[in-house]
Amino acid sequence: MTHKRLAIGLLLFFIALALPTSVLVYQAYGQLKWEAFHQHQQLARELTLRIDAGFHELVAREEVRPISDYEFLNVAGSDATVFLQRSPLSDYPLKSDIPGLIGYFQVDPEGGLSTPVKPESNARDYGVSDAELEQREQAEAEIRSILSQNKLVERPEEAQTSMAVARADEELKKVGAGEPKLSEIAASGSSGVDRDQLGQSVFDTLSARKSISSSASNAPSVQVRDLKLEDNYRVASEAESMEGSNQQKRAQQPVRARKEKVVVPETIIQQELSAQASDSNEVDEVTDQQSIVFSQQAVRIQTFESEVEPMEFSLLDSGHFVLFRRIWHNEARYVQGFLLKQDQFIEKLIAQPFEQSTLSSMSRLVVAYQGTVIKSFAANYSGQYRPGAGQVSDELLYQNRLIAPFGDVELIFALASLPVGAGGQVIIWTALVLSIVLIVGCMMLYRLGVRQLALARQQRDFVSAVSHELKTPLTSIRMYGEMLREGWADKEKRKSYYDFIFFEAERLTRLINNVLALAQISRNDQKANLDAIAVHEALAELKPRLESQLEASGIDLNMQVEPEAQQKKIRVDTDWFIQIFINLVDNAIKFSAKTESSRIDLHCKALSSGKIQISVRDYGPGIEPEQIKRIFKLFYRSEDELTRETSGTGIGLALVQELSSSMDAEVDVVNCEPGVAFRISFPAN
Repeated sequence: MTHKRLAIGLLLFFIALALPTSVLVYQAYGQLKWEAFHQHQQLARELTLRIDAGFHELVAREEVRPISDYEFLNVAGSDATVFLQRSPLSDYPLKSDIPGLIGYFQVDPEGGLSTPVKPESNARDYGVSDAELEQREQAEAEIRSILSQNKLVERPEEAQTSMAVARADEELKKVGAGEPKLSEIAASGSSGVDRDQLGQSVFDTLSARKSISSSASNAPSVQVRDLKLEDNYRVASEAESMEGSNQQKRAQQPVRARKEKVVVPETIIQQELSAQASDSNEVDEVTDQQSIVFSQQAVRIQTFESEVEPMEFSLLDSGHFVLFRRIWHNEARYVQGFLLKQDQFIEKLIAQPFEQSTLSSMSRLVVAYQGTVIKSFAANYSGQYRPGAGQVSDELLYQNRLIAPFGDVELIFALASLPVGAGGQVIIWTALVLSIVLIVGCMMLYRLGVRQLALARQQRDFVSAVSHELKTPLTSIRMYGEMLREGWADKEKRKSYYDFIFFEAERLTRLINNVLALAQISRNDQKANLDAIAVHEALAELKPRLESQLEASGIDLNMQVEPEAQQKKIRVDTDWFIQIFINLVDNAIKFSAKTESSRIDLHCKALSSGKIQISVRDYGPGIEPEQIKRIFKLFYRSEDELTRETSGTGIGLALVQELSSSMDAEVDVVNCEPGVAFRISFPAN
């Protein structure tokens, strides 16, 4: 098998494992995101219901408010004791828990505006100072300005004209003039205001308005359909569809009008105080009408059965909210309601509950009116849920309308990044660990396969080298043995033949010893028999072995031992010690055959660290720097098997490394000029 086939096989194995694992992780993560979406959708639904409850409480409180509260004065007490008191809405400054409240108002059948904050007659009679009256008039002027800006009542200057005309009509009544009334003339004149287009008729068209004025902002209006909301996770089940349908019906279904018995005071003409003083405690009964004395003004009490229609809600062109109702009493229709500042109203009832919920850290809230965005609250994304910079669209989380009469108001929750919580982190980390394990495992398998291929090649080379190394001395021994047996050699050549047979036998013995040692290394059977021996004794035993090894090659051995190292003792296995240096000298002989200096240096010295260092140096070509770390590998040879010029099996230096390590010795190699030196450091006793 080649490296290419191994790489292709492992790649196919990686793909076979990676594809199903990826699909499994993707499906698990998708299911988790789907579940997380519906959990957050439930949070949005609950928050919408909580906001809805706040709106419902506000409307319910205003629905049951008596009609008479919209007057400055109303009637209190029982049938026996009746008295007038200020309306709860006449306090100034106005005390109310409705956020953004500007003020209450009432529009009569003629389109005239009145507010409970301003008395209709002499303010001093009711304990209102001139300074306070001025402030109350400013409050009324603000309400009138907003309503007139939206063409719901007359403008302030038109209202003053109408009041002047009404006073003139009263004067004409006193003198009994028969000419047409000034109010009729003003109404028919070209400079008058078309009253059919003002007042209550405009209130009837508020709910039908589909456009929102941008007078409060120069920015163009944004429609909900322009928000680019994606809908990847919402699987509309039958229950969700039924819930949405019921809530939409609840938001749009009108509430029936209710009946209310109302007792209201009506101011009549001023009378002399003296005419009332004698009979101040006497009450005239005329049908359902009563008269009492309040300060210096006579007041008539009237009782009606009125019909009160449900509250309606609308957004004015000026950007203000208006909540109003229509009432019918004494066959006349009135409009009662109050104005709200949009920002404060939404901030209190919608923004605050949203910001206090966990949804504010992962989604944004859009408030729309009749399909047009009027307010948007960005999410305060935490570090864990922060969306990516390239994400330009949102995921629609939940969308619903509020309860009637706020059915035109729609809450839209959008996710820029869907948090999947701890479970998603577990899946992501699991997928990451699996990917790393799979990639690293395949890489390790590839490296192992490459090593096995290299080892197989080295083993083939080793078999070839061993066969060559065994065959050469055996052939020489056989040849010279036959020549001696047949008597072809004279007495002068016999000694050289015997020497040659001896050297080849020694060479064959070294090769066999190396192969046996290799077999022990492969089985992990090598065990050193360490003995303490003096350095000079170990070298004395080694020297004749090396000289016998070098004799046939014609290379001299130069052995130097420093005096301080001679008496030192080292713990070594003597056989291993001799085999190590025989292999080193044999390696030096191979690379010293063609050198000018035909010698090998063996030098022994004591190191400052207390160790004994013995080095073997040749004067050959040296070793390439990139091969220094590889020469101690088993079966490694720096030359190609087909072109190499030196003999050897590639196990000599590997045995040197293994045997030295087993005796706690350190092997080092350095290039010299010329040649190379192998240094072995033995621990000294």
